[in-house]
Amino acid sequence: MAGSVFGVLVRLTTFGESHGKAVGGILEGIPAGFSINVEEIQKDLDRRRPGQSAIVTQRKESDRVQLLSGIFDGKTLGTPIGFLVENEDQKSKDYDEMQHAFRPSHADFTYQQKYGIRDYRGGGRSSARETVSRVVAGSIARQILETKGIRIDAFVDQVGSLKWEGEWTTELKTISESNSVRVPSEELASQMETLIREVRKEGDTIGGAVRCAISGVPAGLGEPVFDKLHAELGKAMLSINAVKGFEIGSGFDAISMRGSEHNDLFTPDGKTKTNYSGGIQGGISNGMPIDFRVAFKPVATLIQEQETINESFEPVSLKAKGRHDPCVVPRAVPIVEAMAALVILDYYLIQNAYQQ
Repeated sequence: MAGSVFGVLVRLTTFGESHGKAVGGILEGIPAGFSINVEEIQKDLDRRRPGQSAIVTQRKESDRVQLLSGIFDGKTLGTPIGFLVENEDQKSKDYDEMQHAFRPSHADFTYQQKYGIRDYRGGGRSSARETVSRVVAGSIARQILETKGIRIDAFVDQVGSLKWEGEWTTELKTISESNSVRVPSEELASQMETLIREVRKEGDTIGGAVRCAISGVPAGLGEPVFDKLHAELGKAMLSINAVKGFEIGSGFDAISMRGSEHNDLFTPDGKTKTNYSGGIQGGISNGMPIDFRVAFKPVATLIQEQETINESFEPVSLKAKGRHDPCVVPRAVPIVEAMAALVILDYYLIQNAYQQ
């Protein structure tokens, strides 16, 4: 299937459907000799795993990763890393009503129009189940980046109209990972969880945002014109299910600012006093932390009746069944981190290739 390969030097190919036997991938371009902790990969998968709290889908998956190739005695071999995660808790009968009816704002309709056939069970390839493979590959990339002093931290900063306002520090990671919403405020976490529970009771869904901070990135990563670093990060984030927006640094707030206010003035050490650029200027990293936000829409599958059409374009009513997230952002945090890690490692290796 076209569109299942991501990256230039570090290339990830993913495969699998939501209710198939397994999902997995092949990660190429990882240099030899790096130590990889499989337990760390599993921890990241557990953060994405369904059924981890009362405010996410209750599908029960252990998500145990099987590394098939490319790693020996805990070290990368430089050869393709193959991996597999089996699906264990599919309930395909929940999707029988969706065999011929299209869920509004879901990929059901577009997949049918593109291919003339689709796996309606759980959304098939369009399901967020596919992101399991991204998390495995991204965890490997992140572990390598950490040896270079590069750290990636993502967290929820908004659910509906509830928004976290504050200055991110790495110490807040402990707080964000200690609550089910993954927001760096216990008080706000309680409010967000209450909101998500209320939305779920109504058979509805709600959107949110994930913010990501990448520290330790050296200046010089990124390519001019078409392969700018922030453009690749944007592509990576917009490829994640349910993502509707990406902004870096000042983002859309820059519209109301003047240049005299927005310009990041340099200091003698080569840093800047502010970081409205979000760590990237001219598509190339400037050595400041890379700071961006990702907006997620409300999940399209609602447990309430909606008007739609069937494959014959006839009006029908559809009330979805099954187990679905009322809000995706708590489980999206490790996915955002994974895609960021793949991009940064790819561009890090490309820059090193220039310098050799």
